[in-house]
This record gives sequence, C-alpha cells and structure tokens, in this order.
Amino acid sequence: MTSTPAKSSPRNALLETLCANFAVFREGKPLALGIHKAVIERMPEVETAQLRLAMRSHTASTRYLKALLAGKERFDLDGKPAGEVTEEQREVANTTLRERFKKAADRRKAEEQAQKEAQRQKEAEQKRQEKLAQLAARFNSR
Repeated sequence: MTSTPAKSSPRNALLETLCANFAVFREGKPLALGIHKAVIERMPEVETAQLRLAMRSHTASTRYLKALLAGKERFDLDGKPAGEVTEEQREVANTTLRERFKKAADRRKAEEQAQKEAQRQKEAEQKRQEKLAQLAARFNSR
C-alpha cells in the first residue's frame, strides 16, 4: 500500500494572496484602520465577504495580536506609518491573548489529567487481572 503525502491547503486563499502581495500582512504589522478600502482599490476583483473573512482571520491571529500589543504605529499597504495603536486597542489585544493562553493551558491540563486517569485505570485493571490469574492458579493447582 502506498501512502500519498498530505496536501496542505491554505486556510484562506485570499489571505495567502494578501501576504504574498503586501509586506504589512506578511510581517504581521498592525494594520491601518480602514485598510480594507485600500485593498479593494488595489484588488477590485476581491469580494467584500472574502476580504472580511481574510481580515478577521489575520487580525485574530496570535501573531497579529502580539504585534498590536508591542507596536505603537499602524501601517498602510505600502508599509508607511498610518496612525497609532491606542492604549485601549493594546488592552483589548492583551486581554484576548491572556484568555487564549489561559484556555490553551486549561485544555492541556485537562488532557494531562485525563491521560493520568486513563493510566490509573489501566494499572488498576492490570492488577485486577494479575490477582484473578493468581487466584485461578491457586485453585487450579489443587
């Protein structure tokens, strides 16, 4: 039996295109407010709904939120400064990241506990089987 390599499909083809065409997306820099209008001007074939999904995916990423938290300036499609990141926006990014990291840590902790419990149950079952085997050996030897 031959195995075929798994094909990696981009999560969002438009976002991949934006990253390929604009360094500000590729580098994950804080985007200028209203940048979607500039994207539509330069790429009129882009559907608004697709752009909205791509922008949501990009701006919700951990990488982007970290850049927003650390950055002071926002950038346009050409990489030129186009506004500031406000303290309120930084706080929202910080809160979002904290919640995301806490949720991931809680999930890992729950998985570890589930694995430990499964291991305990497996060991208990093995002991039970050993005792049954010992009892069977004792009574069969008479």
